[in-house]
Amino acid sequence: MILLRLLKLKYVLMRLSAFNFKTIILGAFAWMVLVPISNGADLAKGKTTFVTYCASCHNKNMKDNLTGPALGGTVARWASFPKEDLYAWVRNSQALISKGHPRATELWNQFKPTVMTAFPNLTNAEIDDVLAYIEDQYKNGNKPAATAAAAGAGPAVEESKPNWLMYIIGLSLLLLAVLLSKVVSNLNYLSDKQDGVTAPKEPKSIVEILTSKSIIGFLLFVLIVVGGYTTVNNAIALGRQQNYQPNQPIKFSHATHAGTHKIDCQYCHDGARRSKQSVIPAANTCMNCHKAIKTGSKHGTEEITKIYASIGFDPSTDKYIENYDKLSQDQVSGIYKKWIAKNMSADGQKADQGLVDHQWQAIKTSLTSEVKPKIQGPIQWVRIHNLPDHAYFNHSQHVTAGKVACQQCHGKVENMEVVKQYAPLSMGWCINCHRQTEVKFKDNPFYNDYKKYHEEIKSGKRSKVTVEEIGGLECQKCHY
Repeated sequence: MILLRLLKLKYVLMRLSAFNFKTIILGAFAWMVLVPISNGADLAKGKTTFVTYCASCHNKNMKDNLTGPALGGTVARWASFPKEDLYAWVRNSQALISKGHPRATELWNQFKPTVMTAFPNLTNAEIDDVLAYIEDQYKNGNKPAATAAAAGAGPAVEESKPNWLMYIIGLSLLLLAVLLSKVVSNLNYLSDKQDGVTAPKEPKSIVEILTSKSIIGFLLFVLIVVGGYTTVNNAIALGRQQNYQPNQPIKFSHATHAGTHKIDCQYCHDGARRSKQSVIPAANTCMNCHKAIKTGSKHGTEEITKIYASIGFDPSTDKYIENYDKLSQDQVSGIYKKWIAKNMSADGQKADQGLVDHQWQAIKTSLTSEVKPKIQGPIQWVRIHNLPDHAYFNHSQHVTAGKVACQQCHGKVENMEVVKQYAPLSMGWCINCHRQTEVKFKDNPFYNDYKKYHEEIKSGKRSKVTVEEIGGLECQKCHY
């Protein structure tokens, strides 16, 4: 009787196995490994959407205007209108303005002639995610995201919390599949024995099941998928370290130079108007001013002395030092310690040797490294922006031909004490800029060859030409 029941169970399980226990095992692994990859948190998706589509025109603190308005409180400001109106605004603002929508018209009057980029492909869910991220950043700033419910756009999901439930369910399904495979193997053995098979197959052990070709093959498949996913993600992010803000060997304040003193960006970064690279200014450029200005407004002589020590200028005599590169480190030290002590006395401080040595040691540390043991020589600035080699970008094309302001890509550098990477520098960010940026044809001989567009503008047939329309989205323009 017991054997008969087992045989009946065996046939039921055999029918189930038409759906194949290998499939159950594969499904369990897929659930456990692949679902967490595709099922990201709403705030994380919102952040990605914001960085890709919004960050080039809207301030990331959500509180201050930039090219476009501050986005914090957007949901509340549109609360008196149907949610579909807000979706329509994001997808095509000009279409909503043309219909005379009161909120759309109000925004247009504040920020015209700047036209908001249309994003017709964004879904309602994607817009809800970015609204949730905006409200979270507006209220919490850089604090960990607690909830998106306050934004009224999507469920509250912690961005970095792992979804352990998915792993538990996946592992449970895997164990169940292995156990069922073991049961089927045992029933096959009993059935063969009952049918009088002379050499029935011994039931597979758990180890044999786990080391079978199908399991090993699927594990290799999972490894390739996860490895590929990780590799592609890291490759996409290569060099794109948004908000990267390293300390530099000299505490150079752009807020002081470009902000307070209004020094034009291209005075120091002269290459931006005539070459692919904007160039890091040589110490000679610094000396154009600091041969006369020897004391800084914030750091006294310490930071400016680093320039003098790197290039070999003696501020005590106002002369460049002959054969400076051949001097010993002790001789260099003597020249600049004397200068430091002299300035301390001039400021009414006691020229304490300990303070002099301390300041000189900080200067020496900033100007030397494992690869540059000598104080003499170029200042080793830390690179901030670093596009991958397969991406071509030409500063002169944008600055001279396109007349693009430096701030459009680098942010308000004139307000930065320490410069950071402002933009995401992603492919999507560049493409969106090319789609929305109007080519400055007027009084710009660079674009004289585009006679058709000039005639159409003159006749009133078109009001503008975007970078996209002159080939700005062609692959070979940026990838060569």
